[in-house]
Amino acid sequence: MKLDVRNWDNEVVGEVELPQEVFSYPSRPHLVYEVVKAYLAGLRSGTHATKTRSMVSGGGKKPWKQKGTGRSRHGSTRSPLWRHGGTTFGPQPRSYEAKVNIKAKKNALKSVLAERLTGGQLRVLESLDVDSHRTKEFVARLEKLGLAGEKVLLIDSYDNLNLLLATRNRPELNTADAMHVHVYQVLRAKQLVFSRRALVQLSEVLSS
Repeated sequence: MKLDVRNWDNEVVGEVELPQEVFSYPSRPHLVYEVVKAYLAGLRSGTHATKTRSMVSGGGKKPWKQKGTGRSRHGSTRSPLWRHGGTTFGPQPRSYEAKVNIKAKKNALKSVLAERLTGGQLRVLESLDVDSHRTKEFVARLEKLGLAGEKVLLIDSYDNLNLLLATRNRPELNTADAMHVHVYQVLRAKQLVFSRRALVQLSEVLSS
């Protein structure tokens, strides 16, 4: 399986071999769902907290004697039954992290990449290096590729500083390192643009 390699002027300058075991991988929607769910769960801080009756200040004295008043028995004004009392079974700090093994993550990514390739939403450029960090100039380059206004994920390397700076203030543009790209990032984008070196690196990792 081969795919055309283009330059910033949208001219075909070569082709790249795509491994069958990666880009012909069958669709696995439930696996993708599990991986994305675990990823989003890991983003939660889990710092929510409420005070139990032992944490609320005050309430050390019994409000009234046990018997003889005709009222209900109470031992503390900080009981959950009282206003300003503690909370029963309220949220406490916890981790939402869910474990997903590496093989599952790889297979989910292969499934999504194969779908993007089939849908014509994956492109490869000879290089994603740009001379300037100016966003206006970068958007002009995307217009030549027919990607202006699209939600695009550009996959290269975090060492490509100009690319990071040129895209960071445009919400529809995102960048990712080939060694750290995640299924969720791919799903959020309508178009994927790889540099040749990034595609080769990622293919090697997913094929192993």
